[in-house]
Amino acid sequence: MANNGALIGEDALSPAAQLFQSPSLNCYIVTMIGSKTKINPNFVKAGLEQTLLKHPLFSSKIVDSKEGRNMKWTPTTVKLENHVFVPNLDPNIDHPDQFVEDYVSNLTKTPMDLSKPLWELHLLNIKTSDAEAVGVFRIHHSIGDGASLTSLLIASTRKTSDPEALPTVPIKKRAGLTNSNTTFWWLLSIWFVLRLIWNTCVDFMLFLATFLYLKDTQSPIKGAPRCDLTTKRFAYRIVSLDDIKLVKNVMNMTINDVVLGATQAGLSRYLDRRYAEDEKDGDISNTNNLPESLRLRAIVFANIRATAGIQDMAEMMTKGSKDKWGNEIGYVIFPLTIALHGDPLEHIGEVKAKMERKKLSLEAQCTLPFSCRVLKTFGVKAAAALTHTVFTNTTVAFSNMCGPLEEISFFGHSIAFLAPSIYGFPHAITIHCQSYADKMTIILAVDPNVVPDPHSLLDDIEESLQLIKDAALKKGSSILLSEKED
Repeated sequence: MANNGALIGEDALSPAAQLFQSPSLNCYIVTMIGSKTKINPNFVKAGLEQTLLKHPLFSSKIVDSKEGRNMKWTPTTVKLENHVFVPNLDPNIDHPDQFVEDYVSNLTKTPMDLSKPLWELHLLNIKTSDAEAVGVFRIHHSIGDGASLTSLLIASTRKTSDPEALPTVPIKKRAGLTNSNTTFWWLLSIWFVLRLIWNTCVDFMLFLATFLYLKDTQSPIKGAPRCDLTTKRFAYRIVSLDDIKLVKNVMNMTINDVVLGATQAGLSRYLDRRYAEDEKDGDISNTNNLPESLRLRAIVFANIRATAGIQDMAEMMTKGSKDKWGNEIGYVIFPLTIALHGDPLEHIGEVKAKMERKKLSLEAQCTLPFSCRVLKTFGVKAAAALTHTVFTNTTVAFSNMCGPLEEISFFGHSIAFLAPSIYGFPHAITIHCQSYADKMTIILAVDPNVVPDPHSLLDDIEESLQLIKDAALKKGSSILLSEKED
């Protein structure tokens, strides 16, 4: 993995990295990696020396000479014993899944030491329901976003079927208009541009309104002020990616539409039950306990690089690359419809319609980049306050990442699952979806004071996905039957 001159000597933190270093947006990425075999710490350390430590930001610490106004990445010597931790565990421990959850949760109680590079790896040789051992990466968000770190993971792993080959990742292309020398194409282009400008203006005004006064309804899953400072708990559920693709193909939509629609449906089921439990009479027999008017919005993160999807690591590390390493993310404020629909397909239909509208907007290109411009003009405190307030006035955060298309190995260890998440945002619920081979992992990071039962919410999302799949199969069969009759 070549350096390619991405960091020569000291290099100033990017505006986005400075935001993630501010006290009100001090964010960390936590990734659980399930291994199909026990983890050999010596193999992992040797592999890290040949991959991770060659990356400039993983071998640099942050030096601040002017109280947050002149933070720089400064190369330093990395001592792996200060970054790789291998606790001595009883292999026959009771409730190993709960132990791993508790272990990862405890990591959120302590900040990282700024006197050394901002990453660490914990190797837990304990058998869980889904793996023989679990590795837990904790990386400060100032180092890079999900796309950057996934590219680094790809560069550090190999196909299980071919130990010399890099993993294959989905190739995604930005949507665009088909070029044609016709009057119709020019009219369509003008209409597209006008809609793009209008939608962007509307979305940006809603973004400003959310900063100034527009708040979500106070619901049982709405976090309290500064819930970003509370200890977080992490829970995950592995579902079939093939089931999601089936719905995608039948309904002519994207994988993101399906998983976000299932999330909307699952949140509706969960909130209905929470509202019923909160009733004074304790009656949970009502068929619908949801309020008539409920504003609940999600911060949906988006990769705003020129090329969609996961990029080549060497290309990202090249100076001047259009798909550069770092935090090239934006977000959209996405309204979720919290309702109990008789037809499960209504949830994904609603999400698809709203997401198609969001795609005809530059909202994602304006949100976090706008905060970075505020940072350059008014300083990091003002920019962090802007982003923190917008996030506080919404309810949940959502992200969906594509991963390798086939099973991979990490320094000789076959990977069973990937489960990335994040903490440090002022949300009581953060939802990540990560594809890997034929699996999709749904990961929750929750404030246990607000969501004491994250596995119940995962049950609701999984059951909603199953109902959506069954309805899609039924609809697909009806379409095929109609075509045969015709």
